[in-house]
Amino acid sequence: MDPVPHTASLRRAPVQQRSAERLSRILDACAELLDEGGYDELSTRAVAIRAGVPIGSVYRFFGNKRALVDALAERNLERYAERITERIAEVPTADWRGAMDAVLDEYLAMKRTAPGFSLVDFGNQIPVGAPDAGPNHRLTDRLTELLAAHLARPPDDALRRTFLVAVESADALVCLAFRLDPAGDENVIAETRELLRAYLGRVLD
Repeated sequence: MDPVPHTASLRRAPVQQRSAERLSRILDACAELLDEGGYDELSTRAVAIRAGVPIGSVYRFFGNKRALVDALAERNLERYAERITERIAEVPTADWRGAMDAVLDEYLAMKRTAPGFSLVDFGNQIPVGAPDAGPNHRLTDRLTELLAAHLARPPDDALRRTFLVAVESADALVCLAFRLDPAGDENVIAETRELLRAYLGRVLD
């Protein structure tokens, strides 16, 4: 079953499978419409029509379109965490380079293929580029939780600070890569990978 967003973004959490499936369709529709028209054109009515549900079903879960986008961001983070968990299960313990490659590769894959991800990713960034540190801090907390045991390191403030610097640096460079090329400039991505390896190597080797 699709991961359910954190209940803080929902008026009411789904209890039955049918309700959870309806919520998933609503979020899918939101993501598609973000890609097609952006945040300004997004409306709860358009989402209901695209999802094939009554408008009341949207308002059962969400008070407005911003809450909808917040929930989409939370679902993105859950899906990303699942993808990383699957990938690092195949990476030898303490192989931080392999784990880092999984983290970057899965982010790039979602950036290229997940509807709505380029506008929202892991936190509401509307308007695009708003100076809100929330999404990267949220991502850093999740990566620290996921990777600490695999790297045989305590999930302490030092490790979190290391990942926060890596996340902020990679975020800026990946944004540059996708400004230069809608598919992500491969040269900038390669430089991003090298920068992360050089920085993390000082701390994790």
